[in-house]
Amino acid sequence: MDSPLILCFSLLLLLMPPRAAAAGGGSGGSGGKWSLLLTNVGISAMHMQLLHTDRVVMFDRTDFGPSNISLPNGRCRRDPDEKALLLDCTAHSVEYDVAANSIRPLTVLTDVWCSSGAVSPDGSLIQAGGYNDGDHAVRNYKPCPGCDWEELRNGLSQRRWYATSQILADGRQIIVGGRRQFNYEFYPKKSDGSYNLPFLVQTNDPRLENNLYPFVFLNADGNLFIFANNRAILFDHTSSKVVHTYPTVPGGDPRNYPSTGSAVLLPLRSNAGAEVMVCGGAPRGAYIRANNGDFVKALDTCGRIRINDPNPQWVMETMPQGRVMGDMLLLPDGNVLIINGAGAGTAGWEFGRSPVLSPVVYCPNKQLGSRFEVQNPTSTPRMYHSAAILLRDGRVLVGGSNPHIYYNFTNVIFPTDLTLESFSPSYLDPQFAYLRPRILLPLSESIFGYGQQVTFRFNIPPGRLDGGSITVTMIAPSFATHSFSMSQRLLVLDHGDVTPIARSAYRVRVGMPGSGNLAPAGYYLLFVVHKGIPSEGIWIRIK
Repeated sequence: MDSPLILCFSLLLLLMPPRAAAAGGGSGGSGGKWSLLLTNVGISAMHMQLLHTDRVVMFDRTDFGPSNISLPNGRCRRDPDEKALLLDCTAHSVEYDVAANSIRPLTVLTDVWCSSGAVSPDGSLIQAGGYNDGDHAVRNYKPCPGCDWEELRNGLSQRRWYATSQILADGRQIIVGGRRQFNYEFYPKKSDGSYNLPFLVQTNDPRLENNLYPFVFLNADGNLFIFANNRAILFDHTSSKVVHTYPTVPGGDPRNYPSTGSAVLLPLRSNAGAEVMVCGGAPRGAYIRANNGDFVKALDTCGRIRINDPNPQWVMETMPQGRVMGDMLLLPDGNVLIINGAGAGTAGWEFGRSPVLSPVVYCPNKQLGSRFEVQNPTSTPRMYHSAAILLRDGRVLVGGSNPHIYYNFTNVIFPTDLTLESFSPSYLDPQFAYLRPRILLPLSESIFGYGQQVTFRFNIPPGRLDGGSITVTMIAPSFATHSFSMSQRLLVLDHGDVTPIARSAYRVRVGMPGSGNLAPAGYYLLFVVHKGIPSEGIWIRIK
């Protein structure tokens, strides 16, 4: 017969939370889970954007040759300027319905290869530039049933290929750089033309570039943090002036295309300065060496910098493994997922080797030296032209990979990949279900103003609440391509005490962001997070 002491100890063990959740590890836990969603979406998901309808728009390029999905109703695209097919009856863009796990073909008329994009305040995807006959185009995708792309062939002042878009406080997007474009412009335009940006000349390595797809972030003061090659500036886009020049990243290696690291603006809080993190990439000279069949090991370093400090300096950290062409995504719990990519080589046709199959979760609030947590691996290499985005349910959607000039499925090291996967961070593990909040009110698609105080109601299984661990986060869904998630940002919102309102139901009063510099107008995913375990998100709109 068990003694009372043993029975008491056993009961205590049963009541204790799992170690990862109790420690606030959030994404540490079991290492996550991979699921194959679709074996063939018809295209290689090179560019991806989640919309507030829980649909994901994906596209690759019109000059890959015929895709594996036909345009509907016998439609074809006739383009005398096309470099692959003058008559193409296949789609190069699709809409993915997350709930139905289904694909609908879309029609792009001009070449969207290596373009940029941002979601406008009304929820439409405004997509800019590309290659060949698409390099001056602006395309609008409205999130409505049966809608398709609308194109303005000469919407841009300059050719934009490998440029970056960032949504601004006034709802416009700024489009920065591109191949042989050392300037920027705005869309929608208040006046025609573009504006010189000498920083892009200064960071351009002759014949190598290494400053394409610059990392651009909107700072809380309205200025732009722009990182290209191996250094950065704080830029006032209203007066075309450099406000601050930051030190070169220690080591001096390039981090932008084709060296292709990734970067993220770490979670923003109202009482703390903005901080940027840049990870991975390829050493200087790696592109030329890859062209000669020598695939150099990818960089395994990350640099963090507090961009508003009086004397900002890079703080360096080492990842568990080198990674080039990786994607960095903000998770609802405030951690960063680093996913996809290669362990050697660079971006470019056939230039990547040693796929990195295991994602890494980076926990920015842990002690230096203990922030990286290796996750369970996929079996699918995601090399050049792959992408990843966060979904409302907390999963990460992963697709793409085509390191070839055309679709190529046989007799190559890394065949063109048309599959779609999801990665579920360990906060979605069933063992944490008893900690997971569920938002009751407000309803999804609610509209709030800047600085508004909003009462949120949520429930948690009885007896499980740790009120001091509650956080409320909101995330801007990003436009993902070429290892950079454009306009991505996460805000940790100020809130009051958590108070009970019924059995297992609680309320908390939350303050919305105070300005468009903190949170540009538009749609956000909002989560209640309890002991590192996020609720399913709801859509909110800031106006």
